[in-house]
Amino acid sequence: MKVLLLEDDDELGSAIVDGLRDEGFVVDHVTTIADADVQRSITHYDCLVLDRMVPDGDALRMVEVIRGAGDRTPTLLLTARDRVSDRVSGFEHGADDYLIKPFAFAELTARIRALGRRLVDPVPPVLRIGDLELDTARHLVRRGGEPLILTAKEFTVLEVLVSASGRVVGRAELLERGWDEMSVPGSNVVDVLVGQLRRRLGRPELIHTVRGVGYRVGE
Repeated sequence: MKVLLLEDDDELGSAIVDGLRDEGFVVDHVTTIADADVQRSITHYDCLVLDRMVPDGDALRMVEVIRGAGDRTPTLLLTARDRVSDRVSGFEHGADDYLIKPFAFAELTARIRALGRRLVDPVPPVLRIGDLELDTARHLVRRGGEPLILTAKEFTVLEVLVSASGRVVGRAELLERGWDEMSVPGSNVVDVLVGQLRRRLGRPELIHTVRGVGYRVGE
């Protein structure tokens, strides 16, 4: 999943970013609503995690604008406001979930994953192609019944390819889905990672190169 985090507390924001990346999420971090709007205009996100009160306003107003424009991206509000009326107001203005600070990080990741499962076209919990299985909820991969160990980045790229159901996925799409704005990928980073995936998956080969276009997965 690709997540946009709006959090103006640098220490908390960095901790959330590091924790989510360790859990396999791709995360972009901004500290103002204005920057969040810019990021949303150029990047597709699977979930928005928004600190409610930031220097340039109340993120609840941002959610209201997003929903008014027909954008249904799952949205989780983080806030120190713990009154029932505040939570109700958040839901009434279009938020999907609400988490009170301070919170347990495990609960945050669980809520983000739960929101991801509410997407209009949700990813099945287990993806299969041939003898390859990806358990997206538990981040497990098996081929021929044998478990494989992948890095978080490898898993993300493989999930994008398998979810495409045979469609050719371009390098630009893989870069957008698999790397966040803080990464500075080299020109051949996608090719290198796909090469690593091929070696880990073994034979017969499942990932095929479509020259000049990208990659597709199929038997």
